[in-house]
Amino acid sequence: MRSVRAPRMNWAVPDAGRSADGIAAFARKIAALTGWRRWAAAFVAGGLSVLAMAPFFLWPVLFATLPVLVWMIDGSLQKSSTGAVCWKRSAWRAAGAGWWFGFGYFVFGLFWVGEAFLVEADKFAWLLPFAVTLLPAGLALFTGLAAGSARLWWPQGVARILVLALTLSAAEWLRGHVLTGFPWNILGYALTWPLQMMQLASLIGVYGLTLLAVAIFASPLVLVAEADSGRRRGALWASALITVVPLLLLFGYGAWRLPGPPSTMLDDVRVRIVQASVPQRDKWRPEKQGQIFNDQLELSRRDPSGHRDDLAGITHLIWPEAAMPFLPLEHPEALQAIGELLPPGTQLISGALRLKMPQLGVIGGPREGFNSLMVFREDGMLASVYDKIHLVPFGEYLPMQTLLESIGLQQLTRWRGGFNVGPTPRPLLSIPGLPPVAGLICYEAIFPAEIVQGDKRPGLIINVTNDGWFGDTTGPLQHFHQSRVRAVEEGLPVIRSANNGVSAIIDGYGRVIALLGLNERGVIDSGVPHALAPTLYARFGDWTYVALAFFFLICALMLARKPRN
Repeated sequence: MRSVRAPRMNWAVPDAGRSADGIAAFARKIAALTGWRRWAAAFVAGGLSVLAMAPFFLWPVLFATLPVLVWMIDGSLQKSSTGAVCWKRSAWRAAGAGWWFGFGYFVFGLFWVGEAFLVEADKFAWLLPFAVTLLPAGLALFTGLAAGSARLWWPQGVARILVLALTLSAAEWLRGHVLTGFPWNILGYALTWPLQMMQLASLIGVYGLTLLAVAIFASPLVLVAEADSGRRRGALWASALITVVPLLLLFGYGAWRLPGPPSTMLDDVRVRIVQASVPQRDKWRPEKQGQIFNDQLELSRRDPSGHRDDLAGITHLIWPEAAMPFLPLEHPEALQAIGELLPPGTQLISGALRLKMPQLGVIGGPREGFNSLMVFREDGMLASVYDKIHLVPFGEYLPMQTLLESIGLQQLTRWRGGFNVGPTPRPLLSIPGLPPVAGLICYEAIFPAEIVQGDKRPGLIINVTNDGWFGDTTGPLQHFHQSRVRAVEEGLPVIRSANNGVSAIIDGYGRVIALLGLNERGVIDSGVPHALAPTLYARFGDWTYVALAFFFLICALMLARKPRN
């Protein structure tokens, strides 16, 4: 009987060299772009990069977008008629590409800022177009600075990727410090999801992660595109190795650091976090003040299931930023209601506004307003207070306050004269039953290495916020994620109470113990995790980033001097 031969199957891997040739052609096309096409490509690449941030965490998109920035800097080289390199023109051209990349990144990453101008649309809506364009335009100057500075020393090969990592991370650090700073969506946050990858923040912080992010995500396609045609297949596999190994190491370190058992809790401490989810449009209307305050009181009396227990077993009650839409210290009836709410041994920790009047005998002295975190005893009396030290520009104060108010401008809070800054360095709150507490109000939680100030380390962070300004957008979710990263950097648990936003208890590993999501109304009852031993980043702060940057610089110098094969 004649045998039938089975058909031969072709199990060969598709031609990697052909893919590499396509990448090289695309890189040349991007580098050669001019005019509006160049700026549009940079803008789109920057806008897509936002997908790497919370709440999407689609960080693989950076494998495609960061190489676009590298290739545009490649194509920024300008020469004179004699063939000499024009360094100044080259740097300006690279800075332009970097600015458009940053503009796209911040336009799509910070669009939610415009929501705040619609809360009182009749007064502030006209400012919305300026807010959603001028803020991104200003922040993009840092990205442009990074690209232009990199072009001034732009070696060949992988060395130039390290140079861009150095300049971009330095620009991000400057963005977090210049003019009070705004370190929102720092590029290093791309390497903080999943939770295992977040753990490296305990060593090098988010600025150190930015160095790694640029090197990891920009390298693969750039190295494949510049390899000789006969070597592109090997370059494709080598670039995959360059990417996969660091990511596996990041994940492996995090898996090793994260303990299996749940966090141990402080003895005899149980907190209740209240999230009333008051619409921002109603919060400061005079006719709503009593209703909102009574609602806070009623929610506080009920457990997460809605059963009224009158705070039985609760040692600390937490209300969000400015939970009382009035000055509580000026309203004895409010303090009496707080005293009637709290059972013996229970304290209220609440965000609130307070007014400091001129001293007696001082005629015409200024009155000072503060956005504060207050601790009330069981009798309703004030026990201690922390005043916010990092105010929001145009939200809580106006630069050149007197001049701008004289022409009719106001900050969003409409507090005449703006809020005042509390004493620095940030004092710790001493609250019975809790370890020393670092109070953070609103966006004070986004500033790396500024959580702990002074010689004494806290054992707990309490962050109160009101993200109701920003509606049902990505802003509150980004804010919450950055708070988690602060917990990992410092090795400290975080109690987070939001009016509208995300309320949660987070341990020192960034694990969420309990959570109320965006726009949810209710309470959380939970224990409070112990603090971890001080992390490397907690001990040395951004000096760990500086040390890693120095290592990158040495590597870039060595690679730049090495002849190319």
